[in-house]
Amino acid sequence: MTRIDKTLTALTRPALVTFITAGDPNHDQSLSVLKALPDAGADIIELGMPFTDPMADGPVIDLASQRALKGGANMIKTLDMVREFRTGNDNTPIILMGYINPIHAYGIEKFCKDAQNAGVDGLIIVDLPPEESSELETAAKDTNLNLIRLVTPTTDKARLDKLLRGASGFLYYVSITGVTGSKKADLSSITPHIAAIKKQSNMPVAIGFGIKTPEDAAQMGAIGDAVVVGSSIVQTIADNGNDPKLAEKVSTQVKALSDALKA
Repeated sequence: MTRIDKTLTALTRPALVTFITAGDPNHDQSLSVLKALPDAGADIIELGMPFTDPMADGPVIDLASQRALKGGANMIKTLDMVREFRTGNDNTPIILMGYINPIHAYGIEKFCKDAQNAGVDGLIIVDLPPEESSELETAAKDTNLNLIRLVTPTTDKARLDKLLRGASGFLYYVSITGVTGSKKADLSSITPHIAAIKKQSNMPVAIGFGIKTPEDAAQMGAIGDAVVVGSSIVQTIADNGNDPKLAEKVSTQVKALSDALKA
């Protein structure tokens, strides 16, 4: 079992998954936020791999990637950040989320081995369809990395069957049709689709996109096994990037989200 499997199995409530972009606003501040997330209540951490063309992301996360890249972020430094995090935390799962181009440039097998050695537990590759993912599936399986698939409101039963092949860890349900941070998730439209997915698969379902407030998190936690919050946390980083108390401010926000799910 990976850390992701162990965490989701052990929890008796919905998990809180938090997203930040590696290197945003700079390496040191980003690392301090990363290290603070577990104590604030994050059960699983998604660490965005900065990329020049994040097509599934709205302006908030797009700008975070730009800030990180401008500050010198790259794949090696992202893995170094995970390695530094692991010196003080060997329990909280870390998932790298991003796009296939930087991984392909790095070398897929080498990337998976280096990610495993750094302490990564899983991958979410937004723009890699299952029809083209066999090389990454094999490399991830060989290095015990969970390959997490995205499911959307337009995913039907036949498509879900394809997505489930090679998937592990959990399914990431994209709750809106659009980019990150663009709309509010609608519980009434999501509920029947989550129910249909759970009839087809026993894999945990994490709901993301369009979840910003503790109230949003609590609503989605009622129907999902985990809730992902990204853009609102990244916006807090954008608003307070030069503040020496940045990690403290993010921690306050994350604690409110965690408390809502615990309640």
